Amino acid sequence: MTDLALTIGCFRYDTTQPLFDGDISVGGIDVTMRTGATLPEIFERLVRGNEFDVAELGLTFYLRLLETDLPFVALPVFPNRVFRHSCIFVNTRSGITGPGDLAGKTIGEFGTYGQDSGVWAKGILMDEYGFKPEESRWVIGGLEHPAAPFDFIPHPHPADVDVTVAPEGKTLSSMLDAGEIDALFSANVPQCVLDGSPNAARLFPDFEPLERDYHRRTGIFPIMHAIVVRRDLLRDRPDLARDLYRAFCEAKDTAADRYRRNRRLYQIQTMVPWMHALVERNHEEFPEDWWPYGISANHATIDAYLRYHYEQGLSTRQWKIEDVFTPELLDT
Repeated sequence: MTDLALTIGCFRYDTTQPLFDGDISVGGIDVTMRTGATLPEIFERLVRGNEFDVAELGLTFYLRLLETDLPFVALPVFPNRVFRHSCIFVNTRSGITGPGDLAGKTIGEFGTYGQDSGVWAKGILMDEYGFKPEESRWVIGGLEHPAAPFDFIPHPHPADVDVTVAPEGKTLSSMLDAGEIDALFSANVPQCVLDGSPNAARLFPDFEPLERDYHRRTGIFPIMHAIVVRRDLLRDRPDLARDLYRAFCEAKDTAADRYRRNRRLYQIQTMVPWMHALVERNHEEFPEDWWPYGISANHATIDAYLRYHYEQGLSTRQWKIEDVFTPELLDT
């Protein structure tokens, strides 16, 4: 028996499903797993409702709150990571054919100026194409449902960046389709694109080769979210950070092993045609642990994000890795 019970809030990914199934334990601790309909819901329940002891939290949400009295500290566990050349969408009548055409345009962004996906997209465009966010106008709103900016986090942005809120009753997806915004930086694919609207398309239609080339050149696999834990729990149980880290690693490795084993079976446990071909391509290009946790394997990726966050005016200073993650796991 244990004298500690934990409630963990995170999304059901293949990397976390073994924790939900109870196949992986956390040092013998009594764990209750919780999730939400959307990721922002989980973040809000953590920040505003104090509902979880351990939870998934977007990196920009965490860094913004780190400048306040945030009662949580991050573990180097990254359940959500996505290459982001693919998350920039344009209105096909806007005259945007490349990154240089974004200057002077009106761009939508979901929830806040500098959502995790937007921080990466802007940063990559700044590094690779000379993009300057201050040369565009930014509109913040809901993607598929009208929504005000998130009200449970601060909303910093540089004074020279024009940021406004979407008109009442408007969604960013419908505004992109109608040409009311010229472009959209979005974590999710807007419905107008999924519906095949001729008015909306990706800035980089053939994004996979670009993202693979970016990874080969930089070693960066963009991280969106980390796992955070209550600071008071670590003060009382200094071994808890490593127990949690070990459990999340084991859950992720269990999922990875399933993909490795099913190479023999052409990945027939999925409904995706040619899934085996994708797994084979990735096996050739990525290290054996293609979804690493820990500091050392993610140093370049974390450093890039912290730099982007500061350069985009979302942090008052450029955080260092040792400022962001619990000291018990800096050796991972």
